Amino acid sequence: MYNQYEWYRQTNKLLNDIEKAINGQYSAIQCYAKLAQMAPNEKERNQILEIRKDEKRHLRQFKLIYQSLTGKQAEPKLLEGCPNNYLDGLEFALLDEQETVDFYHGIASETSNSYIKDAFTRAASDEQNHAVWFLYFLTKHWKKKR
Repeated sequence: MYNQYEWYRQTNKLLNDIEKAINGQYSAIQCYAKLAQMAPNEKERNQILEIRKDEKRHLRQFKLIYQSLTGKQAEPKLLEGCPNNYLDGLEFALLDEQETVDFYHGIASETSNSYIKDAFTRAASDEQNHAVWFLYFLTKHWKKKR
């Protein structure tokens, strides 16, 4: 039987997860601006800026979801810094994107709200695509160093 305590616990977890997603997107946006500045060529810079644009879209959508659930504006916080070296930044971004894919799939699978489920499933798909790009750039530059 579904009791009131269980509903509250799940709702509270969802809100905490959405806040974490908001902060993660906000942090990624800051990091990818820095990463784009360090990019060694225009092709990589433009791709990183495209990824950053996706992250901004996710942030807007997650903030709207948060506001619709709480009636309050989310106040994003910077969670972590971004490496000052391009290759370290690519590795950092790759790992972050991969972890985010799993995190977003978890949010999608734990909610019965179809709008939230769809938003996080689509975002997880984007994050996986971002990870592939970062892996490609990292591999390309790593091979050059050898």
